[in-house]
Amino acid sequence: MCGGERTEPTYFRGLKRHVRNPAVEIRVRSKGRSPKELVEYARSIAPIGADEFDEVWCVVDRDEFDLEPAVICATELDVRLAVSNPCFELWLLLHHEDCTAELGDAKSVLRRLARKVPAYQKNELRFADFEKGVDDAVRRAERLDPSGRDHRRDPSSGVWRLVLQMIEAKQIP
Repeated sequence: MCGGERTEPTYFRGLKRHVRNPAVEIRVRSKGRSPKELVEYARSIAPIGADEFDEVWCVVDRDEFDLEPAVICATELDVRLAVSNPCFELWLLLHHEDCTAELGDAKSVLRRLARKVPAYQKNELRFADFEKGVDDAVRRAERLDPSGRDHRRDPSSGVWRLVLQMIEAKQIP
């Protein structure tokens, strides 16, 4: 479940094709919802104990949201969160370079990403621009946040946990 309408779903659909994992299903919740509402919606369409889904993930940005309600709700509802701080584009930037200094806001990340991927357009992501750097992004993001759950850290992205799950789920017979 992605909070973003285009960038995140496009990335994960590209990754799904890249790792050839037909078991992954991506759904988008309309923009303007809080991360907590996204978690509640994700659980409502994938009830606990349903055989249809092994795991339910929500991909969210810190943006201007207070994430604590979403974190508490996700824990209670057994939904996993992949939070990027300050934004999902940090995850994309990590495909191309290390990033350890505090970024503050999405504009800072977008400026740095534009230097690495000049053709990048926020709502017109091309997975090919990031495909070769997936392993690097996982390594870099894990180094920033080894637990993948520290949504307060700037910069950090827990997306690496979800990406590894997508890759590893493909390898299970």
